[in-house]
Amino acid sequence: MSEVPVTRQSRLGSNSNSEEQPRLRLAIQKEGRLTDHTLSLLRQVGLEFDSYKQRLFSTVQNFEMDILFSRDDDIPEYIATGTVDLGVVGQNLIHEEGVDVTELQPVGFGHCSLVVAVPKESGLTSPAQLGGLKIATSYPKSAQKYLQSLGVEAEVVTLSGAVELAPSLGVANAIIEITATGSSLALNDLVPIQTILKSEAVLAANKNSLQHPYKARNINRLLVRVRAALSAKDFKYLVMNVPRRNLEKVVSVVPGLKSPTVVPLMDPEWVGVHTVIRQDTFWEVIEQLKEAGAGGILVVPIEQIVM
Repeated sequence: MSEVPVTRQSRLGSNSNSEEQPRLRLAIQKEGRLTDHTLSLLRQVGLEFDSYKQRLFSTVQNFEMDILFSRDDDIPEYIATGTVDLGVVGQNLIHEEGVDVTELQPVGFGHCSLVVAVPKESGLTSPAQLGGLKIATSYPKSAQKYLQSLGVEAEVVTLSGAVELAPSLGVANAIIEITATGSSLALNDLVPIQTILKSEAVLAANKNSLQHPYKARNINRLLVRVRAALSAKDFKYLVMNVPRRNLEKVVSVVPGLKSPTVVPLMDPEWVGVHTVIRQDTFWEVIEQLKEAGAGGILVVPIEQIVM
């Protein structure tokens, strides 16, 4: 994802007093599967604010931003119309509402898929077979767009919840619905036959806000923090002792973000090596380091990485 363009005016600031400049507004889910992750991320990037279930609006004390706690399916429209400048929302809802917003950054949680699912014993194996049938969904706009793209005419039945129950209740022959793990589908004897969309939560922005000099500057400031926090989750910091004779071999295993830091020790035959490795290769790298002669390996979590 590219950075928000910042104009010369936004870099230099305005002649107006800072209190006259507009504060950012960020919409987040009030209560649901994204809420705790979003609050955790915002606090991880250093924002100080109050939050509890009754609160609908909160002022960030140490950043020029206010937080709106909202229903998740209202957030795409709020961003698109400029009611808020930013929102943390699932791509599935942006797709459903068909709004024109800018997705600035995936935030690493809220993973799910919009799928076509049918009863196990239905004999249906392809979405092309759905013509003339009833399809239950809580994503009617996405369902209609998908069926139209296939040239399939089917009756879309909109439900607000318990969509997975629709086939067993005789309400529909199939469903188009969001699933995270597939467990709810399996529990209701449904099998997915097509994935329409893979989704995760993103930080999305109003396009006019991105063109506003002062707001664009603060959006960029927030993006730097968010990306630093997200990058930190992908890495571990290692400190280890290495015999000088094995240093070249160890460095070939862990080159670091650019290169490892090598520190002389009191014993001239040994050095300390500090480096960063990716979380997804952690155990493989540790095994290779042991084989290369590294010892006393200390693993330290990273809070932020500013690239």
